Amino acid sequence: MQVALVGVSGYSGMVLYRLLKQHPNVDHINLYGHSDAQPMPLKTLVPMYQKETALVRPFVAATVMAENDVCLFATSAGVTKTLALPLLQADFPVIDLSGDFRLKQPAQYEQWYHQPAAPQAALMKASYGLADLNVDLTAYVANPGCYATATLLGLAPLVQQHLIDPTSIIVDAKSGVSGAGKKLAPTSHFVAVNDNLQLYKLNQHQHIPEIMQQLQAWWSAVPALEFTTTLIPVTRGIMSSIYATAAAETTTAQVLAAFEQTYADSPFVTVLPTGMPDLKQVIGTNNCALGVNYNPVTHKIMVVSVIDNLMKGAAGQAIQNLNQLFQLPITAGLPTLPVFP
Repeated sequence: MQVALVGVSGYSGMVLYRLLKQHPNVDHINLYGHSDAQPMPLKTLVPMYQKETALVRPFVAATVMAENDVCLFATSAGVTKTLALPLLQADFPVIDLSGDFRLKQPAQYEQWYHQPAAPQAALMKASYGLADLNVDLTAYVANPGCYATATLLGLAPLVQQHLIDPTSIIVDAKSGVSGAGKKLAPTSHFVAVNDNLQLYKLNQHQHIPEIMQQLQAWWSAVPALEFTTTLIPVTRGIMSSIYATAAAETTTAQVLAAFEQTYADSPFVTVLPTGMPDLKQVIGTNNCALGVNYNPVTHKIMVVSVIDNLMKGAAGQAIQNLNQLFQLPITAGLPTLPVFP
């Protein structure tokens, strides 16, 4: 398989390149930039890749489709809504890690991303690639956001099986610094992050509408959710702590059984029989680890969902979607053992 990768210099692109290099079904990776700059050696863009001889060439849609079997975009929001349109119109296989095609309504995108959206007809051709729960993919796959992945995997059994009061969902989500990307900001300086916790984008995070879009697809009775994001002083990892009121008296064992049923055939989702997961259980893997608990005093169900934001939250899930799109073994090219210590 010949694979195009657009946007190799960001964190997600770098991880995606590494995964593609070790994928048993990938014969060659063609690298493209999303500007009109002249070809540039990969090792110039990514200095730690000094042994790599690949060139990053300018993106030309016709060339990309002629040279490759699939194109993966590891670009920031605002790039693929124009660059990828010729590929989408030709039904050429695309996996898009940006947020440009996740939302079906242009007004939603414009509200949350603060820029014009792709055409409505183009948005409707994309499928939302929540890989462990959606295998019905179109040629254009919109890879979910990292917070959305962790949160939706934690909520799916509760929402799909109507186990909760749909008006009661609260999510307290935390992310490592790599989730903000490579672009430096005052809040991502070492002195701001170290020994500190920072809430950010309160009620304004761009992953909120895609979470709501999917929750309402599962159960239209979900009107909204309370969702907060906190920057924590770690490099990688997301922890979503989810709280909701049980719809009826239940037990931890019954809630656990619902989760085990939902993820019985998911090799990358682990439902812990007891206790709660921590970040070290998933760092470096495409796994999601889930822990559940029911408090009979408050009637609250708690779910803790942890992922590696650059793997399950970005590059790893993109490879999982690639495998599904081309009917390859679902675990091909994906590590399942965490990096520890």
